[in-house]
Amino acid sequence: MSLETLKSRLPDYAKDLRLNLSSLATEAALTEQQRAGAFIASAIASRNPEVIQSITAEFGPKLSAEALEAAKTAAAIMAMTNVYYRFTHLVSASDYKTMPAKLRMNALAKPGVDKIDFELWSTAVSAVNGCGMCMDSHEKTLRSHGATAEQIQAVARIAATVHAVAATLGGEAALQGEMKAAA
Repeated sequence: MSLETLKSRLPDYAKDLRLNLSSLATEAALTEQQRAGAFIASAIASRNPEVIQSITAEFGPKLSAEALEAAKTAAAIMAMTNVYYRFTHLVSASDYKTMPAKLRMNALAKPGVDKIDFELWSTAVSAVNGCGMCMDSHEKTLRSHGATAEQIQAVARIAATVHAVAATLGGEAALQGEMKAAA
């Protein structure tokens, strides 16, 4: 599978998603590694096997083995931390906010790629997972390391589009299954 195959699977009502996939695949605000890692980390966070396979087939070859591993690590560690920090942020009891997480997060200290790249990918996954506290924290870290608003917005746009593609294809698959069951 490839990005073109994925785009061809989108229904006509989702043509804007096709256009966004095309333009974001060459997003100039990001380096090739930043862009490829953001796509892969967002795809993994989308939890849609077809999207993960297509995007990894398209963007995986653009990454070194270490960068591919780091993009997958960002998706994995954020899957855990986004849930935990969303919990601490959303519950009304304030004591959770001051308690140590007691969750291993060593990958954040030594991700195997440039700090900005890993933080961009973590931001993309946090956007897909809807953790405002994590998005804010990663955005501040990115700014302190010299990332631009355009770079940060670009990974948010990638995350939004990849998530929308996954949701659309998942919805279409569910509708097709429903139609078959009714027939």
